[in-house]
Amino acid sequence: MTQAQRQQLERELAELEGPRREEMVQAIKVARSFGDLSENFEYHAAKNEQGLLERRITIMRARLQNSVTVDEPTRASEDTVSVGSKVQIENEQGEKIDLEISSVGGVSPDSPLGEALLGGKVGDTVKVKAPGGDWQAHIVAVGR
Repeated sequence: MTQAQRQQLERELAELEGPRREEMVQAIKVARSFGDLSENFEYHAAKNEQGLLERRITIMRARLQNSVTVDEPTRASEDTVSVGSKVQIENEQGEKIDLEISSVGGVSPDSPLGEALLGGKVGDTVKVKAPGGDWQAHIVAVGR
């Protein structure tokens, strides 16, 4: 991931670990005050929501810990697909698809599509070896 993508992920993690986690604690405290916990829907819903939040935090921490940050100056040229590139492709049916090569909210560089696109240039046609079957994509545009 690029440094900007890392910073975005760190900001989102800080939001989840700070204000969002505090909101969950307060929601559980309020729901607990409603009485009998065995029949308290609000309490069970708040606890479920807390579990989902904690799972998301765990996933984001692992993603940050296991990620590799790509230095902007060492990235490939502007017309070559690399981590952080915004790419427009055209599939075999003629549909144009806009995507970003990123392990944060985009197409992972480790995915079949990401692997096929990395290093490609505008005008190239790449073969995507996907689990559902191979297909081809034409690179229409590359940007940052």
